[in-house]
Amino acid sequence: MSSLTIAVLSGGISHEREVSLRSGRRVADALIARGHNVTIIDPDASLFATLATLKPDVVWPALHGASGEDGAILDLLRAAGYSYVGPSAQAARLAWSKPVAKTLVSRAGVATAPSLTIAREAFRELGAGSVLELISSELGNHVVVKPASGGSAQGVSIVTQAEDLPRAMVDAFTYHDVALIEKYISGTEVAVTVTDGPSGAQALPAVEIVPLEGVYSFEARYNAGETTFFVPARLSDQVSAAIASAAVTVHETLGLSQISRIDLIVDDSGVPWFLEANSLPGLTETSSAPLAIEASGVDVGALYEALARAAQN
Repeated sequence: MSSLTIAVLSGGISHEREVSLRSGRRVADALIARGHNVTIIDPDASLFATLATLKPDVVWPALHGASGEDGAILDLLRAAGYSYVGPSAQAARLAWSKPVAKTLVSRAGVATAPSLTIAREAFRELGAGSVLELISSELGNHVVVKPASGGSAQGVSIVTQAEDLPRAMVDAFTYHDVALIEKYISGTEVAVTVTDGPSGAQALPAVEIVPLEGVYSFEARYNAGETTFFVPARLSDQVSAAIASAAVTVHETLGLSQISRIDLIVDDSGVPWFLEANSLPGLTETSSAPLAIEASGVDVGALYEALARAAQN
């Protein structure tokens, strides 16, 4: 088959810029090794002029955070007539909003933790003290506080006592003007990569995540040696099948396509609980998606090439 001209978009201006640069470099290297002509572009005001000159067969957005996963660039790429790897802009927006994704996934029958969604304005205007009391009354003191949109665990806090909740809310509001507070679910954290193939969506082997410090923070995600990964996850065949089914359901419910990563936590009874969906998953040297691809017995470069060719259709 003939080689493709591929533009890999990485970098951008989001809080996850450095992660995006690493993902983009890994994708580019894998595709170059397969014989394709790859150009890495750091999106700025000259993006579409650069693409018009390059005339790529396919664009691969390796953008994380608001610069890519909120659907804005995907909408523009479609409007400009470029084929690209990834979901529709509409699907990306559904996954990007954690409260919206939770609602849709829950309706599809996948377990989601009890939660409250609170805007910064309401938190201030209704009185922080009163709101904090209501949160504790409704969800207890063991909760997870996170920005309503965002990735790489930025602004995410695990709270175990009431006095730590105010700081967690401030941290979440640093990254978004809406915070999602979820009841803490104890269990095994797993990441499931889902890919689309000729027979539809399929879940790759689940990656079990065991951070050395107990929390899968930004540092634990991207600093080598901070997290131990088990692929496949150390779970029974029955639980693994339930995880795979839940991940595919999330992928399809949100309308994601080609490749996604679905994060879940499996409780002691083997029930998978939805955490979040990533429409443009990280593909760095410490990301779970490449580990899952390798564990499935597929060459990473071969899969990336297949995704790029599929995006042309």
